[in-house]
Amino acid sequence: MYKLIAFDAYGTLFDVYSMGQLADELYPGHGQALALMWRDRQIEYTRLVTMSDPSPSGSKYYLPFWELTIRSLRYVCKRMGLELSLENEQRLMNQYAKLTSFEDSLRVLMAIKDHGISTAILSNGSREMLNTVVQSNGLHPYLDQVVTIEDVRLFKTAPQAYELLLKAFPVKKEEILFVSSNAWDALAAKWYGFDVFWVNRLGHPYEEIGMQPNYVGDSLSKVLDVV
Repeated sequence: MYKLIAFDAYGTLFDVYSMGQLADELYPGHGQALALMWRDRQIEYTRLVTMSDPSPSGSKYYLPFWELTIRSLRYVCKRMGLELSLENEQRLMNQYAKLTSFEDSLRVLMAIKDHGISTAILSNGSREMLNTVVQSNGLHPYLDQVVTIEDVRLFKTAPQAYELLLKAFPVKKEEILFVSSNAWDALAAKWYGFDVFWVNRLGHPYEEIGMQPNYVGDSLSKVLDVV
């Protein structure tokens, strides 16, 4: 049915909230809150950059995702009244560069490749940071391409971000299944015209606007039911 299954990276294949353990080691009692606020501010910055100048040639306010991630961390620590030393910043960012994948990420990618279906990542992440996290988790052999919005300098949910998959692969929209654990990402991909699988690990409600995803599952492994 599908010729390409494309995955969001952060939160979908890689656990962004695993940062909470190290954060709690550095800031006892504040780790989980820091990790949550850090992620929210990171996404908010991507939207601010894109919406403030959605130019076809890329936003003039564009900063690489790695840089936005650092600045988000600095903001959140100031907001929470936590002292962010250079050492702590480096430790947290080094950990972010090598986030752990979810336990079923590798198995799912392997199974999809066994079915002869192309696989890809489509992410806000910069090419260098994506290559690092993919390699550190051993996923590289099971991904045909790692596609980054760096090429258009507009973050998801800009349509140009999702269009990158059509430029990278000789497929039609209806031949792509897009997989994301972020409801906003799943919704935007659905609006763009992709079939969508929403990985709802935490049992959250879906967005109250837009179209429903084609498929919903509580783990990445449920994608294999569609394949």
